[in-house]
Amino acid sequence: MTDPLADAVASRLEQWTADRVAERLWDRDGTLWAASGHPPAEVAAWLGWLDLPDRMSARIDEIRNLAAAVGGDGYRRAAVLGMGGSSLAPELCSRLFDGMTDLRVCDSTHPDAVRGFRSWATAARTIQFVSSKSGTTTETLAFHAAMADAVPALDFVAITDPDTPLADLARAQEFRAIVEGEPAVGGRYSALSVFGLVPAAVRGVDVEAVLTEARAMSDACRAPAQENSALVLAATLGEAALAGRDKLTILTTPRLASLGDWIEQLVAESVGKSGRGVVPIVGEPRGRVDAYGADRCFVIISLASEPDDGLTELGAGLRSAGHPVEEFRLDRPEAVGGEFIRWEIATAALGIVLGLHPFDQPDVAAAKSATETLLEEFRRDGVLRLPMPLVSEPGLSAFGDTERIGDTPPSVASAIRALLEQIGDGDYFAVLAFIPPDRATWAALDRLRASVRDALGAATTVGIGPRYLHSTGQLHKGGPDNGVYLMLTADPERDLPIPGRAETFGTLIAAQAAGDLAALQQRSRRILRLHASDATSGLERLGQLVTEAVGAPAA
Repeated sequence: MTDPLADAVASRLEQWTADRVAERLWDRDGTLWAASGHPPAEVAAWLGWLDLPDRMSARIDEIRNLAAAVGGDGYRRAAVLGMGGSSLAPELCSRLFDGMTDLRVCDSTHPDAVRGFRSWATAARTIQFVSSKSGTTTETLAFHAAMADAVPALDFVAITDPDTPLADLARAQEFRAIVEGEPAVGGRYSALSVFGLVPAAVRGVDVEAVLTEARAMSDACRAPAQENSALVLAATLGEAALAGRDKLTILTTPRLASLGDWIEQLVAESVGKSGRGVVPIVGEPRGRVDAYGADRCFVIISLASEPDDGLTELGAGLRSAGHPVEEFRLDRPEAVGGEFIRWEIATAALGIVLGLHPFDQPDVAAAKSATETLLEEFRRDGVLRLPMPLVSEPGLSAFGDTERIGDTPPSVASAIRALLEQIGDGDYFAVLAFIPPDRATWAALDRLRASVRDALGAATTVGIGPRYLHSTGQLHKGGPDNGVYLMLTADPERDLPIPGRAETFGTLIAAQAAGDLAALQQRSRRILRLHASDATSGLERLGQLVTEAVGAPAA
């Protein structure tokens, strides 16, 4: 860590120790976030997650009994139908822990992705968790409608807060069970609640051990700020952001990669608002030390049982180059319970540094509203009204704001070049991809990210739509105007109806992409949308065009 930053962090921690920040956090003192301008009681009402290690320990028997009943009835697969806070912890569980049940998450509305998931879920007996805190999540209810057309109601378990529309649906259709969430816990802080622990238990995870690790971290995080790892992390990230190092780059060993995705949502949605924020960079292909700009700070998280794979060496090189680097090592997979607590406290305290309310998401509704307007028009008129492209070539069309891209770009290539030329110092490049998230897609997106980073020195992110709308979408619209966005959509191979609705999955995802594009344009964000007639060929062509635009050598 550079000396000025180290001095700022030390000063912040000294002040927090004097102000008894740790003690006041555990006392639910909402005045800690007074600079956000929100009433203290409003902020404090969302601190229920602090109690989860103890509260959920009291529900261990309930969770274990449900898992045992599911296993006893012969289920060998488990599906989570959910978005954001309802899906990211289960996804992490599926990748971090070995288990007796194959656990997968459905969080894409692309017809090809839903069809593939339904094929997997109906090929063997699968328990399906319909997970939505509010009980009204559009995607979750659409997933359930698609699955309910193929499997009996007893294959479903609702995970939702008390008295939600989803709970009513579960009672009416006689689901196997309804598991109630904690109303005072926000979705992105719910990893240690039933939203995370019930799928984990069915997977075969020792959830009591996870909670033991969480309680141990909770106890450690009651210490004064200078001895408190969560508050040290918050002070480091906050002071780094204030000094221009707002690109929080998470590097992990392979099995912890999904922990980065969970952190991404937690940080982006909590402190990406009011024109301020920290930009999480996760899953970016590793580069040479000199590939990273002066707007970066790093956190390296490793699992002791995994090979280091050069992380230690990279961390040392980054420190030598003057980058701030924090490192955490998990002795066992169950220690992820402690990381949930560490990062939740750190993120809440990061809100103190930045003067933000860390438990609201004021800009998320913008894309939802624009999407719903489009869908209402479709239900009324039978037509989804979308803008005309600025320019097209066979198989690929470009859409954008003429003030950003120009009135008449002569080609798709020139439109892409015009977008990328707007990337300046301190900006990041984000790909927003409303396409099926299969391995080939991720590999192509990784190559795209690496070419932009290595050629332009910009940090890069990827969001799969509509999943990112429940994660980084708040940051994109409410955070600082330092993002340059390339949205990619594609025609499905074949559309898929949503039983009981006028719109299909193809219509839904098209409206979601168009709604987010409109919301970003309303905020004058720098964005270009490309639409491909086929996702695979569209990605390949996009890679070629971006490589040409940045002058990078072909992969």
